[in-house]
Amino acid sequence: MADFQTSTHRARWIFTPQDLIEKYKAANQRAKQTLEKYGVTRIEVDADGSLQYPEPQISAKDNAEKRSRPKPLSVEEEQLMRSFYECKIQEVCAAFSFPQKIQATALIYYKRFYLQWSVMEHNPKHIMLTCIYVACKIEENHVSAEELGKGIAQDHQMILNNEMIVLQSLDFDLIVFAPYRSVDGFVDDMEEFCLAKDDQLQMLKDLHRTAKMEVDKTMLTDAPLLFPPGQLALAALRRSNEMDQILDFERYLSTILSRQDLSHALSELIESLDAIDSWVRKHQVPTAEDMKHIDRKLKFCLDPSSHDKSKKREKKSKHKSKRSASEMQNLPPGA
Repeated sequence: MADFQTSTHRARWIFTPQDLIEKYKAANQRAKQTLEKYGVTRIEVDADGSLQYPEPQISAKDNAEKRSRPKPLSVEEEQLMRSFYECKIQEVCAAFSFPQKIQATALIYYKRFYLQWSVMEHNPKHIMLTCIYVACKIEENHVSAEELGKGIAQDHQMILNNEMIVLQSLDFDLIVFAPYRSVDGFVDDMEEFCLAKDDQLQMLKDLHRTAKMEVDKTMLTDAPLLFPPGQLALAALRRSNEMDQILDFERYLSTILSRQDLSHALSELIESLDAIDSWVRKHQVPTAEDMKHIDRKLKFCLDPSSHDKSKKREKKSKHKSKRSASEMQNLPPGA
């Protein structure tokens, strides 16, 4: 059985908040430079993972287009876009009745991918679906790209084309540790800690259920990139326990640490759990309405020609409205 302490997850994919800020800024800055140089940010991906960058703009026409090109997303807008599609990962996984492990693995893959790239370089909808597909393969819950694409009315070839770039961006570190299994283990341990019987056993079952809902919330934040899964699980259990006070949680934490001769580390553990709670509290799920403007900007960055198409549709719609109004005015009385 894989062990978190010796895993690549622990060694390579746990960061500090400052690390994340720098990575997000670097990816955003690179995409802005690409937009400035090429007039487009989208990087085409072949099925073998090779990348095709756009051609630089050099002609007079290109220079004219340069003046009217779309504006890049800000770091904050990118964060909202990532958050929006992280919610979509949970929705798609629920629609397919995938186990929580697949959902968590897909989310972690998605978060890791966008440590390397900007959403302006690789369409987040495509990467979201590819991460789910790869997570299904790794967790041995086999779903074909065709089935996944058909289930949500998307072209399955797009999923296959992005598979290699996702794997490469993850450095092929595909074994991830999610908090759900840790929650299971801690609840079993709590039964012994409390010497639980009958009513208390039922209360612990309820605690187990609500803690997993709390983990769902946690997985939508940056906390999985900052803290080990055991701490994420303990934070979720502590928040759930606050509602019903089933056990003395601090005493339980002390018991866990004393078994490992780490009783001196209680204050550090509580500080970590408080930090995780803070990430959950301040996280806001963007709505579809919130995303309209950002999504429009992203589409123009990925495909500037969509801007012209949109203008043509608006012009055609306005012309149709004026014509309809004119025809109404020319109708005979009583018509």
